[in-house]
Amino acid sequence: MINVIRRSQLIGLMTMDGSTATEYDRIEEVWLDANGHVVYLGGSHGYTPLEQISVIGPDAVLTYSGSFFESPSNLLHLKRMRVSSPMSDTIGWVEDFLFDWETGDVVAYILGGDIAESYDGRAVLFPDDIQTIDAEAIVIKEEAKNRLKSETEGLKDLISEKSQQVKHLVQKMVNHLRASIQPQDEPEVVHVKIREVSEELAATGNHDRDVLAEATEFLHHKWADLQQSVSRNNQRMRSALDSAWRKLTHK
Repeated sequence: MINVIRRSQLIGLMTMDGSTATEYDRIEEVWLDANGHVVYLGGSHGYTPLEQISVIGPDAVLTYSGSFFESPSNLLHLKRMRVSSPMSDTIGWVEDFLFDWETGDVVAYILGGDIAESYDGRAVLFPDDIQTIDAEAIVIKEEAKNRLKSETEGLKDLISEKSQQVKHLVQKMVNHLRASIQPQDEPEVVHVKIREVSEELAATGNHDRDVLAEATEFLHHKWADLQQSVSRNNQRMRSALDSAWRKLTHK
């Protein structure tokens, strides 16, 4: 996944209308629906639907529109939510979580408490090991304790854990590739296009070659995610603009 971010990396970032570069809020919380999918970024002034997000950078979140939306009444937030197993009381809590900001899918939970003692106090739990989730607690499968991982091991392949320089170059390369990658492209075609963009950036002499090599390797490894992201991005843009227009015109 090439659009994964930690909740903690979002908190405090300003939200800006991408078309006017106007700041309109700061993110205070990440909100999920009853099914455990991220649906809103919340600030002091209101809620921004995830579908309105166009780019997440190191200092700001750019949106397709600066409009706020009303939230449903059954939202969840996971920070410090208690964790239990079917046969025990509370065994830990959620310290942080990571999600794909294009789809809203949570990809990993970082747990603290007794359950994480063997992992230097922070253990990674994956969604397939969750039995139920509600406003009160996350109940994990009994055998999930045997599949926990440390942060280093469990999150090593995610873009959120790369250096800021690598993340910047990955985003720069993705922006270049959006106009050229098609849903029907074969894998070898996608790889060629990634290599061509990497060579173009290298030729400018403006980027550290080791950082560029790491960003290129990451995209080669995640080529299928890249192809899906490009296709989703076009759909998201149309959907976001349609939604904002309906809100403005009350239609």
